Amino acid sequence: MRAIAVTSLLAGALLALCAPPAAADPDVGAHGEAFQKGNTAGVKLTNSKIGLSGNGLGGKSDGYRMPRPCWYEPNSSADDMRNLQAQQKKQAVEAGLDYDVDLDRFGDKIGDKGQWWGVAYDAGNPDGPSCAAGLEPLVWVPEGTVPAGGITLEQLMQIARAALTVPEPKIKLSPDAKSYVNLGTWVWLDGAEAAPRSVTATLPGVMSATVTATPDHLEIDAGTKDDKRATVFTAGCGTTGKPYVKGADEDGTKEPECGVVYRHSSVDLPGKVYTLTVTSVWTVAGNGNQGGEAVPFAYDPIQVSATRDVPVGEVQSIVKQ
Repeated sequence: MRAIAVTSLLAGALLALCAPPAAADPDVGAHGEAFQKGNTAGVKLTNSKIGLSGNGLGGKSDGYRMPRPCWYEPNSSADDMRNLQAQQKKQAVEAGLDYDVDLDRFGDKIGDKGQWWGVAYDAGNPDGPSCAAGLEPLVWVPEGTVPAGGITLEQLMQIARAALTVPEPKIKLSPDAKSYVNLGTWVWLDGAEAAPRSVTATLPGVMSATVTATPDHLEIDAGTKDDKRATVFTAGCGTTGKPYVKGADEDGTKEPECGVVYRHSSVDLPGKVYTLTVTSVWTVAGNGNQGGEAVPFAYDPIQVSATRDVPVGEVQSIVKQ
């Protein structure tokens, strides 16, 4: 299991060093990644203390995105924030730069019961930066309350779901290079995992949420336009397919436990091949914990697919008279 820790630089993660809060750049600050570069989706937490961990990081994303990719989360105490703002203003003055911040705004909160909350967002979501730019960088939150737009358990679950990935399927076939009409083509996934994969998103000291994907079944599309050209067999596929072993097709049926029997050759098709598609389907369930109370969440299944070209020929027979 590997973890991706996301740290925060208090208000410095929310405010540009020498700019007023209203002009904060949402790209400034600490961030962490759980992002699949080959896909448009993933998680890139910015200005956040939320940590991601689990064996479900680093596979193939199915493109899930948070509906609202920005939120407020606890940032720092009144004392810490006042000290940080004073330090940043001092550094700006020494550098000959403007730092138009009203320190009284932060000093007035010292002694009050509460905490400064700051904006965080998912930069892996195209809407993340603009969502964050529409919020005040810092808001004071009295003790025992949550601001409008404050992080919820459901949003934390969505972060874990967006970071959740599964292994990318790699199709194996037997026969491998070329198949033939009425010959069983066995299908399985190379190096496939049958174990569940999970991601946990944790806001330290506040709440955590875990999303788990469990392999459920395989779906096979033979790449034909009608059922007359092929018959698909999935009863014996399980979650990872069925590798061919010698003698497995000697029961007289020539039917694979998991695979395809092509009834027509591919010679009349573009490229003279069928494009076989195998889809790995995973069920997804979430479980959150806030204040010691478990809260279940349900999600649609994850489906990831791979394709492979399959040339299918005719077996020629010579009849001697």
